[in-house]
Amino acid sequence: MSDPQKSAEDELAGTEQPFVQHLVELRDRLMKAALAVGIVAAFLAFVWPGPGALYDFLAAPLIATLPKGATLIATNVVSPFVVPIKILFMAAFLAALPVVLYQLWAFVAPGLYSHEKKLVLPLVVSSTLLFFIGVAFCYYFVFGKVFAFIQSFAPKSITAAPDIEEYLSFVLGMFLAFGIAFEVPIAVVLLVRMGVVTTAQLREHRGYFWVAASVGTALVTPPDAGSMLMLLGVVGGLYEVGIVVAHAFVKHTKAPEAEPSES
Repeated sequence: MSDPQKSAEDELAGTEQPFVQHLVELRDRLMKAALAVGIVAAFLAFVWPGPGALYDFLAAPLIATLPKGATLIATNVVSPFVVPIKILFMAAFLAALPVVLYQLWAFVAPGLYSHEKKLVLPLVVSSTLLFFIGVAFCYYFVFGKVFAFIQSFAPKSITAAPDIEEYLSFVLGMFLAFGIAFEVPIAVVLLVRMGVVTTAQLREHRGYFWVAASVGTALVTPPDAGSMLMLLGVVGGLYEVGIVVAHAFVKHTKAPEAEPSES
Protein backbone atom coordinates (compact mmCIF):
# COMPACT_ATOMS: atom_id res chain seq x y z
CA MET A 1 0.00 0.00 0.00
CA SER A 2 1.48 3.36 -1.05
CA ASP A 3 2.10 6.10 1.43
CA PRO A 4 -0.31 9.04 0.74
CA GLN A 5 2.21 11.56 2.07
CA LYS A 6 4.98 10.22 -0.15
CA SER A 7 2.66 10.27 -3.17
CA ALA A 8 1.79 13.88 -2.48
CA GLU A 9 5.48 14.79 -2.20
CA ASP A 10 6.23 13.02 -5.48
CA GLU A 11 3.39 14.84 -7.18
CA LEU A 12 4.65 18.18 -5.91
CA ALA A 13 8.18 17.35 -6.96
CA GLY A 14 6.93 16.47 -10.41
CA THR A 15 5.19 19.82 -10.85
CA GLU A 16 7.79 21.97 -9.11
CA GLN A 17 10.66 21.10 -11.42
CA PRO A 18 8.92 22.18 -14.66
CA PHE A 19 7.78 25.35 -12.92
CA VAL A 20 11.34 26.14 -11.82
CA GLN A 21 12.57 25.39 -15.33
CA HIS A 22 10.02 27.83 -16.75
CA LEU A 23 11.23 30.51 -14.33
CA VAL A 24 14.85 29.87 -15.30
CA GLU A 25 13.97 30.04 -18.99
CA LEU A 26 11.98 33.24 -18.44
CA ARG A 27 14.95 34.76 -16.63
CA ASP A 28 17.28 33.78 -19.46
CA ARG A 29 14.92 35.22 -22.07
CA LEU A 30 14.60 38.50 -20.17
CA MET A 31 18.38 38.70 -19.78
CA LYS A 32 18.85 38.18 -23.52
CA ALA A 33 16.28 40.87 -24.27
CA ALA A 34 17.93 43.28 -21.81
CA LEU A 35 21.35 42.46 -23.30
CA ALA A 36 20.05 43.29 -26.78
CA VAL A 37 18.74 46.66 -25.56
CA GLY A 38 22.05 47.32 -23.78
CA ILE A 39 24.13 46.50 -26.87
CA VAL A 40 22.02 48.79 -29.06
CA ALA A 41 22.18 51.54 -26.42
CA ALA A 42 25.98 51.25 -26.28
CA PHE A 43 26.19 51.44 -30.07
CA LEU A 44 23.94 54.51 -30.20
CA ALA A 45 25.88 56.19 -27.39
CA PHE A 46 29.49 55.52 -28.38
CA VAL A 47 29.48 54.69 -32.11
CA TRP A 48 26.64 56.52 -33.83
CA PRO A 49 24.91 58.97 -33.55
CA GLY A 50 25.23 59.81 -29.83
CA PRO A 51 22.65 60.95 -27.22
CA GLY A 52 22.83 64.62 -28.24
CA ALA A 53 22.24 63.87 -31.90
CA LEU A 54 19.26 61.68 -31.04
CA TYR A 55 17.68 64.53 -29.11
CA ASP A 56 18.40 66.96 -31.96
CA PHE A 57 16.66 64.56 -34.33
CA LEU A 58 13.66 64.29 -32.01
CA ALA A 59 13.46 68.06 -31.58
CA ALA A 60 13.86 68.87 -35.30
CA PRO A 61 10.10 69.13 -36.09
CA LEU A 62 9.62 71.68 -33.29
CA ILE A 63 12.79 73.65 -34.02
CA ALA A 64 11.69 74.03 -37.64
CA THR A 65 8.55 75.92 -36.55
CA LEU A 66 10.12 78.15 -33.87
CA PRO A 67 11.05 81.78 -34.64
CA LYS A 68 14.55 82.30 -35.98
CA GLY A 69 17.12 82.06 -33.18
CA ALA A 70 14.72 80.41 -30.71
CA THR A 71 15.84 77.19 -29.02
CA LEU A 72 14.67 74.73 -26.41
CA ILE A 73 15.74 75.39 -22.81
CA ALA A 74 16.54 73.29 -19.74
CA THR A 75 15.04 74.51 -16.46
CA ASN A 76 16.57 71.70 -14.44
CA VAL A 77 20.30 71.44 -13.75
CA VAL A 78 20.55 67.77 -14.75
CA SER A 79 18.11 67.91 -17.67
CA PRO A 80 20.79 68.37 -20.38
CA PHE A 81 22.24 65.02 -19.27
CA VAL A 82 19.16 63.07 -18.18
CA VAL A 83 16.83 63.84 -21.08
CA PRO A 84 19.20 62.70 -23.88
CA ILE A 85 19.94 59.53 -21.90
CA LYS A 86 16.20 58.79 -21.64
CA ILE A 87 15.85 59.27 -25.38
CA LEU A 88 18.87 57.04 -25.94
CA PHE A 89 17.30 54.12 -24.09
CA MET A 90 13.91 54.74 -25.70
CA ALA A 91 15.54 54.52 -29.14
CA ALA A 92 17.54 51.46 -28.09
CA PHE A 93 14.40 49.67 -26.91
CA LEU A 94 12.56 50.44 -30.13
CA ALA A 95 15.52 49.31 -32.24
CA ALA A 96 15.87 46.10 -30.22
CA LEU A 97 12.12 45.45 -30.12
CA PRO A 98 12.27 42.63 -32.72
CA VAL A 99 14.74 40.76 -30.49
CA VAL A 100 12.62 41.41 -27.39
CA LEU A 101 9.50 40.11 -29.11
CA TYR A 102 11.38 37.10 -30.47
CA GLN A 103 12.43 36.16 -26.92
CA LEU A 104 8.79 36.47 -25.82
CA TRP A 105 7.68 34.35 -28.76
CA ALA A 106 10.35 31.70 -28.07
CA PHE A 107 9.17 31.45 -24.46
CA VAL A 108 5.46 30.94 -25.18
CA ALA A 109 5.62 29.09 -28.51
CA PRO A 110 6.40 25.58 -27.11
CA GLY A 111 3.12 25.64 -25.17
CA LEU A 112 0.96 26.54 -28.15
CA TYR A 113 -0.87 24.34 -30.62
CA SER A 114 -0.06 24.67 -34.30
CA HIS A 115 -3.23 26.65 -35.04
CA GLU A 116 -2.45 28.97 -32.12
CA LYS A 117 1.03 29.58 -33.48
CA LYS A 118 -0.59 30.59 -36.75
CA LEU A 119 -2.53 33.19 -34.75
CA VAL A 120 0.17 34.54 -32.44
CA LEU A 121 3.19 34.94 -34.70
CA PRO A 122 1.48 37.05 -37.40
CA LEU A 123 -0.10 39.21 -34.69
CA VAL A 124 3.24 39.83 -32.97
CA VAL A 125 4.95 40.78 -36.23
CA SER A 126 2.11 42.91 -37.57
CA SER A 127 1.51 44.71 -34.27
CA THR A 128 5.20 45.64 -34.09
CA LEU A 129 5.22 46.96 -37.65
CA LEU A 130 1.99 48.90 -37.11
CA PHE A 131 3.35 50.52 -33.95
CA PHE A 132 6.49 51.64 -35.80
CA ILE A 133 4.36 52.98 -38.66
CA GLY A 134 2.24 54.92 -36.17
CA VAL A 135 5.31 56.49 -34.55
CA ALA A 136 6.82 57.37 -37.95
CA PHE A 137 3.53 58.88 -39.13
CA CYS A 138 3.37 61.01 -35.99
CA TYR A 139 6.96 62.24 -36.33
CA TYR A 140 7.13 62.89 -40.06
CA PHE A 141 3.61 64.14 -40.72
CA VAL A 142 1.66 65.09 -37.59
CA PHE A 143 4.34 67.00 -35.65
CA GLY A 144 4.98 69.51 -38.44
CA LYS A 145 1.26 70.31 -38.75
CA VAL A 146 0.64 70.49 -35.00
CA PHE A 147 3.67 72.63 -34.11
CA ALA A 148 3.03 75.05 -36.99
CA PHE A 149 -0.58 75.46 -35.86
CA ILE A 150 0.42 76.06 -32.23
CA GLN A 151 3.11 78.61 -33.14
CA SER A 152 0.67 80.48 -35.38
CA PHE A 153 -1.31 81.41 -32.26
CA ALA A 154 1.70 82.71 -30.29
CA PRO A 155 1.65 86.51 -29.87
CA LYS A 156 4.63 88.35 -31.35
CA SER A 157 5.51 89.68 -27.89
CA ILE A 158 6.19 86.12 -26.67
CA THR A 159 9.42 84.31 -27.49
CA ALA A 160 8.81 80.57 -27.60
CA ALA A 161 11.40 78.58 -25.62
CA PRO A 162 9.94 75.16 -24.73
CA ASP A 163 11.49 73.16 -21.90
CA ILE A 164 13.24 69.97 -23.05
CA GLU A 165 11.63 67.76 -20.39
CA GLU A 166 8.15 69.03 -21.22
CA TYR A 167 8.85 68.45 -24.90
CA LEU A 168 10.02 64.90 -24.20
CA SER A 169 6.84 64.15 -22.25
CA PHE A 170 4.72 65.59 -25.06
CA VAL A 171 6.54 63.59 -27.74
CA LEU A 172 6.32 60.31 -25.83
CA GLY A 173 2.61 60.85 -25.25
CA MET A 174 1.99 61.52 -28.93
CA PHE A 175 4.11 58.55 -30.01
CA LEU A 176 2.16 56.32 -27.65
CA ALA A 177 -1.19 57.68 -28.83
CA PHE A 178 -0.45 57.16 -32.53
CA GLY A 179 1.36 53.86 -31.96
CA ILE A 180 -1.65 52.47 -30.09
CA ALA A 181 -4.05 53.96 -32.63
CA PHE A 182 -2.34 51.98 -35.38
CA GLU A 183 -3.00 48.81 -33.36
CA VAL A 184 -6.76 49.10 -33.98
CA PRO A 185 -6.74 46.38 -36.71
CA ILE A 186 -5.00 44.00 -34.28
CA ALA A 187 -7.61 44.68 -31.60
CA VAL A 188 -10.41 44.09 -34.10
CA VAL A 189 -8.86 40.81 -35.27
CA LEU A 190 -8.43 39.57 -31.69
CA LEU A 191 -12.01 40.43 -30.71
CA VAL A 192 -13.37 38.58 -33.73
CA ARG A 193 -10.98 35.64 -33.34
CA MET A 194 -11.93 35.22 -29.65
CA GLY A 195 -15.62 35.25 -30.52
CA VAL A 196 -16.42 38.42 -28.58
CA VAL A 197 -17.97 40.04 -31.66
CA THR A 198 -18.50 39.21 -35.31
CA THR A 199 -17.51 41.22 -38.34
CA ALA A 200 -21.21 41.73 -39.09
CA GLN A 201 -21.72 43.27 -35.64
CA LEU A 202 -18.69 45.52 -36.09
CA ARG A 203 -20.09 46.82 -39.37
CA GLU A 204 -23.56 47.28 -37.90
CA HIS A 205 -22.34 49.22 -34.85
CA ARG A 206 -19.54 51.23 -36.45
CA GLY A 207 -21.35 54.43 -35.46
CA TYR A 208 -20.69 53.72 -31.77
CA PHE A 209 -17.02 53.20 -32.57
CA TRP A 210 -16.79 56.57 -34.31
CA VAL A 211 -18.31 58.30 -31.28
CA ALA A 212 -15.89 56.55 -28.89
CA ALA A 213 -12.95 57.27 -31.21
CA SER A 214 -13.90 60.96 -31.38
CA VAL A 215 -13.90 61.24 -27.59
CA GLY A 216 -10.63 59.30 -27.28
CA THR A 217 -8.76 61.35 -29.88
CA ALA A 218 -9.98 64.59 -28.31
CA LEU A 219 -8.49 63.50 -24.97
CA VAL A 220 -5.05 62.39 -26.20
CA THR A 221 -4.27 65.00 -28.87
CA PRO A 222 -3.30 68.67 -28.40
CA PRO A 223 -6.15 71.22 -28.35
CA ASP A 224 -6.30 71.76 -32.09
CA ALA A 225 -8.75 70.39 -34.61
CA GLY A 226 -6.08 69.40 -37.12
CA SER A 227 -4.28 66.75 -35.06
CA MET A 228 -7.57 65.42 -33.70
CA LEU A 229 -9.06 64.99 -37.17
CA MET A 230 -5.87 63.36 -38.47
CA LEU A 231 -5.82 60.81 -35.65
CA LEU A 232 -9.57 60.23 -35.93
CA GLY A 233 -9.26 59.62 -39.66
CA VAL A 234 -6.41 57.16 -39.11
CA VAL A 235 -8.28 55.27 -36.38
CA GLY A 236 -11.49 55.10 -38.42
CA GLY A 237 -9.72 53.91 -41.54
CA LEU A 238 -7.80 51.25 -39.61
CA TYR A 239 -11.05 50.10 -38.02
CA GLU A 240 -12.49 49.39 -41.45
CA VAL A 241 -9.26 47.65 -42.49
CA GLY A 242 -9.39 45.55 -39.34
CA ILE A 243 -12.88 44.28 -40.19
CA VAL A 244 -11.72 43.11 -43.61
CA VAL A 245 -8.53 41.52 -42.24
CA ALA A 246 -10.38 39.84 -39.36
CA HIS A 247 -12.78 38.12 -41.75
CA ALA A 248 -9.91 36.63 -43.76
CA PHE A 249 -7.68 35.95 -40.75
CA VAL A 250 -10.22 33.92 -38.79
CA LYS A 251 -10.82 31.61 -41.75
CA HIS A 252 -7.12 30.67 -41.86
CA THR A 253 -6.52 30.22 -38.11
CA LYS A 254 -9.33 27.91 -37.10
CA ALA A 255 -8.44 24.91 -34.99
CA PRO A 256 -8.38 21.69 -37.02
CA GLU A 257 -11.58 19.74 -36.67
CA ALA A 258 -11.31 16.50 -34.77
CA GLU A 259 -11.38 13.48 -37.02
CA PRO A 260 -14.39 11.22 -36.47
CA SER A 261 -13.53 8.10 -34.49
CA GLU A 262 -13.87 4.81 -36.23
CA SER A 263 -16.60 2.55 -34.89
